[in-house]
Amino acid sequence: MTDNKLSPAVSPSGTPSVGADRWWRHAVGYEVYLRSFADGNGDGIGDLVGLHDRLDHLAWLGVDILWITPFYQSPMADFGYDVADYTAVHPVYGDLAAFDRLIGKAKTLDIRVVIDLVPNHSSDQHAWFRSARTGRDSEHRDYYIWRDPAPDGGPPNNWITYFGGPAWTLDDVSGQYYLHLFLPEQPDLNWRNPAIADEFDAILRFWLDRGIDGFRIDVAQALVKDEQLRSNPQRHPIDPAAPRWDQWHAHEHRYDICQPESIDIFRRWRRITDSYGAVLIGETYVVEPHEIDQLLAADDGLDVGFWFPTMAMDWDPHAIHAVLTGPSPTVRPKIGWVQSSHDEVRAATRFGGGDLGRRRSLALAVLLFGLPGTPFLYQGEELGLVDGLVPPEAKADPIGGDDPAAGRDGCRTPIPWDSSPNAGFSTAEQPWLPIGHRGVDETVAGQRSEPGAIVHRYRHLLEVRRSLPELATAPVEFREVASGVLRFDRGDLAFVLNAGTETVALPDGSVLFHTTAPPGGLENSPALSPDSAAIVALPSRPRRDL
Repeated sequence: MTDNKLSPAVSPSGTPSVGADRWWRHAVGYEVYLRSFADGNGDGIGDLVGLHDRLDHLAWLGVDILWITPFYQSPMADFGYDVADYTAVHPVYGDLAAFDRLIGKAKTLDIRVVIDLVPNHSSDQHAWFRSARTGRDSEHRDYYIWRDPAPDGGPPNNWITYFGGPAWTLDDVSGQYYLHLFLPEQPDLNWRNPAIADEFDAILRFWLDRGIDGFRIDVAQALVKDEQLRSNPQRHPIDPAAPRWDQWHAHEHRYDICQPESIDIFRRWRRITDSYGAVLIGETYVVEPHEIDQLLAADDGLDVGFWFPTMAMDWDPHAIHAVLTGPSPTVRPKIGWVQSSHDEVRAATRFGGGDLGRRRSLALAVLLFGLPGTPFLYQGEELGLVDGLVPPEAKADPIGGDDPAAGRDGCRTPIPWDSSPNAGFSTAEQPWLPIGHRGVDETVAGQRSEPGAIVHRYRHLLEVRRSLPELATAPVEFREVASGVLRFDRGDLAFVLNAGTETVALPDGSVLFHTTAPPGGLENSPALSPDSAAIVALPSRPRRDL
């Protein structure tokens, strides 16, 4: 058993405890991109058995929450984010028995399990959509969003997808367009139809009854669309050859995302998850502070929402300060703090690559771990991994055209476990994505055998965070950004990041954690060099609110 126990999700009698002490606010999460974590059956693809067999690494690291990306039945147009059956496991990942064994082992290690729920869209191979496509009078037609063509025969409005290109596809059989904010193989569900809410109530209970501890809600910001499907205001013309985010930001997304009715869905789900003591985490993919505030404002809505600008900001002290202070103080305790994910360039790559990027990513983690909210690591972040190298002929991501750098493959390459063939990820001749050129010093085994390796610093950071119960309640006091130094205080604790170019002195006090000093060597680290961070216990002083 690990020493990172959290409040139980059920009472000693076995009765679900409403809210369960909001245990996630004291926790650290870890995202597993299942295809690339560990292959348990030798077919080159990560699976539930492989995750089960490598779960001890997460327990050793001190992780409290395991978030698993989709493992549902799927044709894999978007590697599982196109669900064909929400209560079945795709055979490539295992089966329900393997899932149950994973849940059982996680419980023995005091690790909570959160799974992805994909409610914005289904696969076009889901039975609902196959039925809907049979004709306008199908019983499932209104499960999706259909509209007649515009007067010129084109799409009903000007909406575009997150992946670039029009968000409407013409169905030749019925002569109507259907909406999809992602691939055409991912038709959007119609959350204005009460039948959809009933279907998902049953899906939530199916997995909660199997022992999971919550859901990460995919595309939480976009479930409900404008009832009139009005066109979005357009900021500037769209270049079809431009990167997908440039295309997306050509519009002001007034009508396709962040509709207030989505919060009613979260409230409905909370009535279910609260009865199990489970957590509801939103993939709240918005970039404006007022948008994240809106999505998280309801006390009876989402428990946690990811704040994505931390995955796009430059290594600049003013930019970092602006992003960390963006969400209002009232919603900050509900923020899920992230640097990397299966959809974005890894932080170590984004912050300069190599040792520089690793140092910066660890330094930023110190701040994220000190803020109110729930920090998450993305698999391999604890190793300081940079994006893997994927040659054009090995490209797997359906987006980004022929350029691997424009897609998401680089951040999804398999985890290097050791120096054996395929870095210990798989015994297959060829994994689903190449491992890339990983040195021994980038592997789990190599780093765990080296006391000064970055994985030990992350483990120590998680340990220090667990030892500071005041982080659950102490207010945040942000200091001015000066000479590249960012600092905020939580009670008698100071969290300091040097994003400047000169070494600076740390505030007076006892150093609890320092990114450039191994555990046990903190007394030799009174200063803060560039691209490093520290946690300092200050001499007693009066506390005051932000």
